[in-house]
Amino acid sequence: MNDSASQAGAPIVSTAWLADRLGTAGLSVVDASWYLPAANRDGKAEFLDGHIPGAVFFDIDAVSDHSSDLPHMLPDPTGFAEAAAGLGVNTDDDIVVYDGGGLFSAPRVWWMFRLFGARKVHVLDGGLPRWKTEGRPLEQGAGQRTAGQFSAQFNKDGVASMADVAAALQDKSAQVLDVRAAGRFTGEAAEPRPNLPSGHMPGARNLPTTELVANGALKSKDELLKAFKDAGIDPDQALITSCGSGVSAAIANLALAVAGKPQPKLYDGSWTEWASRGQPVVKGKA
Repeated sequence: MNDSASQAGAPIVSTAWLADRLGTAGLSVVDASWYLPAANRDGKAEFLDGHIPGAVFFDIDAVSDHSSDLPHMLPDPTGFAEAAAGLGVNTDDDIVVYDGGGLFSAPRVWWMFRLFGARKVHVLDGGLPRWKTEGRPLEQGAGQRTAGQFSAQFNKDGVASMADVAAALQDKSAQVLDVRAAGRFTGEAAEPRPNLPSGHMPGARNLPTTELVANGALKSKDELLKAFKDAGIDPDQALITSCGSGVSAAIANLALAVAGKPQPKLYDGSWTEWASRGQPVVKGKA
């Protein structure tokens, strides 16, 4: 992606595109680093140690529905708007989201900003690892910005509930795509959250994110479309994405946006909700 003009409305922007615009009005850079417990990494600590100049830290766990016993469920529109404005992000900004893994948690925050009404939201191609590899500047500290103005408008059609998923599996009104690792989907590997069984929803398809991502960046459009096809998914038909707790499912949403396909719903509660609420669990391949 070398054509700067072509990237202005794109789901993904390059490090060069961002570097050319650092410090300009109307740009918000958001570090969305979040990791599973097994990674032994602290996104906020890493942000303080070194981040893209001018970036602010978006805490997926903090900007969530604290009344839920499920991890990082979506906040209400007021809560999201207050959090975004508090970070200095405006509704009409060019918002560039990245993470320290290359491409893992940034798509979740990209999806959240879009869901709450931001129109110009992008994910940084290759994330912080590519930025560092290219020798681009970093800064340390908390990354404070002047408070912004964010007017949230919630797109309820972009998110699926457990009832929506159960209905789709029953009446085949939508495909359900689970992006967890194959071993967790088949039940051969344990879930990272204690006391949560592995396996999958009856009728769901599996497409691990490792089939969509290589070296911390999305694969090519043709490779992405082939991956969906090989998983038995028709991206032109109704689709619900799911994962362990609603974070990595957004990688599939981003991949479909890059491929020019309709946006699916994302099951916010994902496997953590499904498997802990007495819903049917099956093991083996789809």
